[in-house]
Amino acid sequence: MSDVWGVWFLIGAALVFFMQCGFAMVETGFTRAKNAGNIIMKNLMDFCIGTPMFMFLGFGLMMSENYLFGFIGKPHLQLFTNFAELDWSSFVFNLVFCATAATIVSGAMAERTKFSAYCIYSAVISAVVYPIEAGWVWNSQGWLVQLGFVDFAGSAAIHSVGGTAALIGAMFLGPRLGKYDYDKNGKVSKVHAIPGHSLTLGALGTFILWFGWYGFNGAACTQLTGVGGLAAVFTTTTIAPAIAAITTMLFTWIKNGKPDVSMTLNASLAGLVAITAPCATVDALGATIIGVGAGILVVIVVEGLDLKLHIDDPVGAVGVHLANGAWGTIADGLFNVESGVFYGGGFSHLGVQCLGELTIVAWTTVCMVITFALIKKFHGLRASREEEVVGLDKLEHGIASSYADFIMAPQVMTEGESSGTVPVEKAVPVARATKKPSAKFHMVTIITRQSKFDELKNAMNEISVTGMTVTNVLGCGQQHGNVQKYRGVEMDMTLLPKIKVDIVVSEVPVDLVITAAKEVLYTGHIGDGKIFVYDVQNVVKVRTGEEGYEALQD
Repeated sequence: MSDVWGVWFLIGAALVFFMQCGFAMVETGFTRAKNAGNIIMKNLMDFCIGTPMFMFLGFGLMMSENYLFGFIGKPHLQLFTNFAELDWSSFVFNLVFCATAATIVSGAMAERTKFSAYCIYSAVISAVVYPIEAGWVWNSQGWLVQLGFVDFAGSAAIHSVGGTAALIGAMFLGPRLGKYDYDKNGKVSKVHAIPGHSLTLGALGTFILWFGWYGFNGAACTQLTGVGGLAAVFTTTTIAPAIAAITTMLFTWIKNGKPDVSMTLNASLAGLVAITAPCATVDALGATIIGVGAGILVVIVVEGLDLKLHIDDPVGAVGVHLANGAWGTIADGLFNVESGVFYGGGFSHLGVQCLGELTIVAWTTVCMVITFALIKKFHGLRASREEEVVGLDKLEHGIASSYADFIMAPQVMTEGESSGTVPVEKAVPVARATKKPSAKFHMVTIITRQSKFDELKNAMNEISVTGMTVTNVLGCGQQHGNVQKYRGVEMDMTLLPKIKVDIVVSEVPVDLVITAAKEVLYTGHIGDGKIFVYDVQNVVKVRTGEEGYEALQD
């Protein structure tokens, strides 16, 4: 049976590795399409950079038999010096857990972080920050283990660490451009929603993570039955996220009038995070209460960070991982069937759980403040304004779009717009005579970058142009000498997304429209766009039958 459980342990490690895919899909879906490639690259590099860091330093700091003062292991490099006798299963299993802690941060810092800066952070957390505190929890000589601290699969050791690093990283970076409006005193006057580009990807990632979580929580089990057995762990790991999702669905439905899809997806992950520490020590009732708490807590924290504290966390990483990592860790002190407060165990174990959580969060806070401060000072942490507006995919990785062959379908809604055809004679009667029979009409067509639309719209509004037709179009063109490659092969001319804005004016001078457009569109770089001017013979308003100058008036 020891061989059977050993094989299951490695299968569990493989399931945890597959969770990297889940994190990548959730983060990609909850952010904008122009940064999808960057998100995928960061999730890949979390594991790939983390592997050598953990090989050379992290594994020794965490699991060394020469463990100093219950605090830190002495690196021994046994992976290289005595490979035949290495505990390979322990190395692989702890490596995939380390990668999970690192990748949590990616979502909170998404869409505005330098890729090179993120790689530095990933190396630091994998080499030092995670291994040291994880040794307190899982090395048999760790000081928290000696106190009786329970974190079966990592609510504190992994999720609180990743969530704390995510919060600090988001605070160092600041919000994404356009996320908040500010008044003249610099205070936030309005919060803008920046929806992710694919809830479908977000849902796929959520299901992948839930699937992988059975390995995450269950891999360390060495028996099938009983509290703490594999079957019981699978049960609690199923109950908590399901209850959390239901709770959030109902909570947002009551609070906002509609059940929130993205928040409910977050809630299932919050329930999984919360049950991770006590999955082997609580019963079904405890798992249910933990799930209810997670479902409420994730909404409060995600909305509180955004609306009250104005910390921009695109995927809700802090609410899911930090808040519910802490909740799950403390919940073991309440619902542990042997030593929990509500099961007659007194407050001693609860005190140990609180001490462990506070210590781990404090350790991570100190380490990550130092790490991000040094990166910001000596390397730079945030991407440039141009990189953020255009998209990290294009300017950081040299890919025009992660969805190169996809064209967005137009959104057409016809239901309820008309109850049938109406005779032309029923149109509102108007006088056909125009007040300005000599008025001339011109169409100004502007083709430019999608990222410039808001500035262009505001500029037109300032010169009293309030009507325009906007179309998403594709354009092609390639700067001479600027060759793009994919897998080493030069790419042909690529269609790029643009917008076409059509404006018909009469009273507003054409020259004024052109001047205003050029002022906001000009950057001096290829791709600023083009402006076309056409004469228009007449304008007819369909609803009223008005023609000429009057047809342009609202």
